[in-house]
Amino acid sequence: MNFSGDTIFEDEALDINITPLIDIVFLLLIFFMVSTTFVESSGIKVDLPAADSQASTQKLEKLEISIRADDTIFLGEEKLSLEALTERLKAQAATDKDATIVLRADKVVAHGLVVQVMDIATKSGFSKLAVATAPEG
Repeated sequence: MNFSGDTIFEDEALDINITPLIDIVFLLLIFFMVSTTFVESSGIKVDLPAADSQASTQKLEKLEISIRADDTIFLGEEKLSLEALTERLKAQAATDKDATIVLRADKVVAHGLVVQVMDIATKSGFSKLAVATAPEG
């Protein structure tokens, strides 16, 4: 049955334009490549000791204390002495005692200095302390 209003396209091939699809795929690829390069890490170079067991990395509110191989201490990106670190942590504990302190100490730092910094953190009022390690291997 061929009605006069119907037209049959036998000779024409249907084409699908995939150019917009390719553009979107490339934009997504670029977005994911760029966004994965922004890994959260401080700019202070510390050679962490290795450990088999790694604590689960959670997105918590944290303060980062770094101790370099030359025994310099940093709170975030700011270089501090032990006395200034004590004052700064006490001031921070007054506003947020629930923050986690992440201690990043170089593996050649004396154990006594690491314990001293941990003691300052607990005396300042912080109860959550994590020691950063590098994965073994």
